[in-house]
Amino acid sequence: MSKPASIFTPVLIAGCVIMLVSFGIRASFGVFQIPIAQDFGWLRVEFSMAIAIQNLAWGFGQPLFGALAERIGDRKAIMLGAVVYAAGLVLSSFAVSPEAHQTYEILVGFGIAGTGFGVILAVVGRASSDANRSMSLGIATAAGSAGQVVGPPVAEALLSVMSWQMVFVVFAAAILATLMMLPLMRAPEPMSRAELEESMGTILRRAFRDPSYTLIFLGFFSCGYQLAFVTAHFPAFVTEMCGPIAPGGMLHSMGVTTTSALGAMALAVIGMANIAGTLTAGWLGNHFPRKYLLTAIYAARTIIAAAFIMTPMTPATVLLFSVSMGALWLATVPLTSGLIAHLYGLRYMGTLYGIVFFSHQLGSFLGVWLGGRMYDIYGSYTAVWWVGVGVGAFSAVVHLAVREKRISPLPA
Repeated sequence: MSKPASIFTPVLIAGCVIMLVSFGIRASFGVFQIPIAQDFGWLRVEFSMAIAIQNLAWGFGQPLFGALAERIGDRKAIMLGAVVYAAGLVLSSFAVSPEAHQTYEILVGFGIAGTGFGVILAVVGRASSDANRSMSLGIATAAGSAGQVVGPPVAEALLSVMSWQMVFVVFAAAILATLMMLPLMRAPEPMSRAELEESMGTILRRAFRDPSYTLIFLGFFSCGYQLAFVTAHFPAFVTEMCGPIAPGGMLHSMGVTTTSALGAMALAVIGMANIAGTLTAGWLGNHFPRKYLLTAIYAARTIIAAAFIMTPMTPATVLLFSVSMGALWLATVPLTSGLIAHLYGLRYMGTLYGIVFFSHQLGSFLGVWLGGRMYDIYGSYTAVWWVGVGVGAFSAVVHLAVREKRISPLPA
């Protein structure tokens, strides 16, 4: 009797480290919203546009890096992504105008694409057995959540001892340090002969003609909208709208004495809750239809967001929202990527997931930009929250129509 394959492969471990650092930096950008605006006297929408452009560039870059990894190799694509990421951060530290900052965020977005989900999950997926694949994708995604746990508090702590410009330089050095993991990123290609003989064009045409692929693409939009809006604007939202931190309370004893610190902590709590939520989603994806799990996640997000905005904001409601939304935060990623691998195979999973992820980043762009724009017009984030509730409900319905039946490769 053969011994079961271990789930913790060197590829998975290396991928987790890269994802943790990459997403830890990305998740911290909301912490810089107020310091940068105050430093230059920018409107809220101007820094929001920079983050929105970063998310859009990430979306454009994801299928490109996925295809690049399949052409020149995963490790070369990851190396290129890390270098571009670091260059964008360093150049952003010298930006003194909104236009310059927005331009440099294009590089940051492409860098995230090269060190993020599309490339890393494709490698992890190929290095995993069929029995472990969904859980492995969940673990790698949870590593991104772990980055969110440490990223915002680290950024907040660094800002207390150095300028935001120097923090960007420190982050650039951190992403370059992840290149030490590249020797471990060697993945076999567990696929059938028929898959190996099919061209990328053949696979793409089959996916584009499949209504289920279109539905997955449309459904991923709301995930990007909700996550990017919260990441970019929630710390500022909490800072300005939350009630005071009670002296002598539990938060006060933990060193959270201001609403600004609470906002940074809220992102960390989301990340901590999402580690458990993403691992659970990865496990459930091995046992239940993924489309129904995705429907349940989007429906739950819709209810949570609606309840939060209709309730007066206090430190307690902020933490309750962070825990409940965090449990669903990136739970869609192992399910969506696993669904794509199941439907269309592993050969071009990076490219196919990258295209679907572009929809996610269109939502991210809109969530971040619309948040800043509507805040400057109305002085409130309320309307943007309700848009997020609406698109979340749309995604819950859309996934019900997905046909979760594998598309077999054509005979050679």
